[in-house]
Amino acid sequence: MDRMIYTMMNTLDSSRTQHTISANNLANMNVPGFRRDLPTFEGSAQLQDNTSFESRLFQLESERSSFSNDTGFMDQTGDPFDVAIMEDGFFYVREGNGEVGLTRRGDLATDAQGRLVNGANELMLNAGFEPIVVPPYRSIQITEVGQVIIEPIGGGEGEKIEVGLLATVVPDGEQLSKSEDALIRRVDGTVPEPNQMAIVRQGVLEGSNVNATEELLATIDIQRGFEMNMKMITTAKELDEAGASLMRPPGE
Repeated sequence: MDRMIYTMMNTLDSSRTQHTISANNLANMNVPGFRRDLPTFEGSAQLQDNTSFESRLFQLESERSSFSNDTGFMDQTGDPFDVAIMEDGFFYVREGNGEVGLTRRGDLATDAQGRLVNGANELMLNAGFEPIVVPPYRSIQITEVGQVIIEPIGGGEGEKIEVGLLATVVPDGEQLSKSEDALIRRVDGTVPEPNQMAIVRQGVLEGSNVNATEELLATIDIQRGFEMNMKMITTAKELDEAGASLMRPPGE
């Protein structure tokens, strides 16, 4: 009977993990460039005691957090500080702790130092992994290869200068995972070298690739599975109590 209970408890733990993933996806569905998290289960393992006939089967979780790389909805905003990568590819950013990671988020702005940042206040980096500083300008243009070109204030009429190049990469068969800071890296925590193969569009903002309907349906399925497992645990308890009652000597 305890095997049934252990199995159900293991399933309940898996349901909890799936529910957390689904809730996180729904919470980030309006975050530009967010990549939908996927379940991290990877096979099973059997715990065998050689001194008895008892064994337990456990579901294993993958060490890397997998995500969906489907393209999100492309919104034509016309804002010169909105950029999106068409099809495959990522931008390079540095967060507050100094770690470099990959992202699809392209809602850009400049901070107090004139550095280019995204909506999460992560520094947008060039191919040398350095921040891009944008001097005062009349107009700004971001090309398909990621060049940041401005018409500087105080410059001659029609004068344009390149102030930086947004580093991008299209991974070639790289195994990528999402880190705890929501940025994307290799499984070992490093990032691939920039290859500038991504196509950048100015005035376009990519939304998340989370489908609210799919996530809500998944949540309902998870809740139903949770209820079924709780019923199975209750049934196991009732069967155990019934068996114990049959084993009692008469009169007790």
